[in-house]
Amino acid sequence: MPALSGMRVLDMTQYEAGPSATQALAWLGADVVKVERPGTGDPGRGGGIGTNTAYFVNWNSNKRSIALALAEPRGRELLLELIPHYDVFVENYGPGVVEKLDIGYGVLKTVNPGIIYAQVKGFGLSGPYSSYKSYDMVAQASAGTFSVTGPADGPPMRPGPTLADSGTGVQLALAITAAYVQKLRTGEGQHIELSMQEAVTYYMRTNVANGSDWGQRAAPRSGNGIAAVVNLYPCKPFGPNDYVYIMLITRPMWGVFCKAIGRSELADDPRFATGKARRENSEALFEIITVWTSARTKAEAMRVLGEAGLPCSATLDTHDLFTDPHLLERDFVTSVDHATLGTVPLLGWPARLSKSQVPIVAAPLLGEHSESVIAEDLGLDATQIAELRANKIIE
Repeated sequence: MPALSGMRVLDMTQYEAGPSATQALAWLGADVVKVERPGTGDPGRGGGIGTNTAYFVNWNSNKRSIALALAEPRGRELLLELIPHYDVFVENYGPGVVEKLDIGYGVLKTVNPGIIYAQVKGFGLSGPYSSYKSYDMVAQASAGTFSVTGPADGPPMRPGPTLADSGTGVQLALAITAAYVQKLRTGEGQHIELSMQEAVTYYMRTNVANGSDWGQRAAPRSGNGIAAVVNLYPCKPFGPNDYVYIMLITRPMWGVFCKAIGRSELADDPRFATGKARRENSEALFEIITVWTSARTKAEAMRVLGEAGLPCSATLDTHDLFTDPHLLERDFVTSVDHATLGTVPLLGWPARLSKSQVPIVAAPLLGEHSESVIAEDLGLDATQIAELRANKIIE
């Protein structure tokens, strides 16, 4: 039995911060029904009628979709009629949207006292910034990630991953699961609020701990590493991502590294014999290591050092992730059949539960399940559903 079998989620989220949370729940076995705007759907679809972009497909697998005109009185009524059939309602619209639609926690709690009502907002529901709009990089900037990214002598830099969106989403999924467990024990629902700014600070704790003196100063930027012993090194054929990242943290690692690269004499070289000496002679050491890595591909360098017991990795790019022999052997890359895109590859869900397996299913077409969900949950017949469609309440 999937771990979250029995949990039902009404998903009124868009883009990534909300959809990543509900997708995580779906991958753990929850029944997730995505509520979308007729015609365009989740803006993550690309804005076209029935458009299915790679972005949308990557964040919305294992869900069902209903297209419901919430701005219409009958559409809102249908949503409220659906609510008693679900354990969880999730939304991540901009400030004021759910209030304008009059579907806030108080309203939905009246219809379903046990509802778990979860919200993601850029800056939360209170405070001076609560009315400000936010996207991933805005939240990252406000949480400090820009300030610690980039070379020491350069400006703050935007990190590559969409950490604020998906990182917030995973925290939301955890909070929803915890609330669901509590509901199973007490029968009570509750309200969950997540600020993207606050969520991203969770991933800043090491920088805060190691570089800010308890928040008394700004943690510095350090680029790709710490001297030569923790750094990024070029590899052949010297493409944009042909690098290996090496971390020589402990004292024994230095001797092992020297032997692994065929330079055992360096272990006793006074320039590098101690951690302090290696830091003081970092430029010379960097050049020595670069000579070795430059004679090998990033995969070759990783294999030699990894098999020697040293922490390192080739700099895998987004193409490498789908061809990496390790990820392939672990079946982390899977293929799904999509109704309009054909067979497409997707990266899997990293949490592996020995008693809960949920195969990945392609993201739904817009409104693909409008009729079946409404018929199942509300008991409407074909004539009633046809009338809703004719009046453009559903699609």
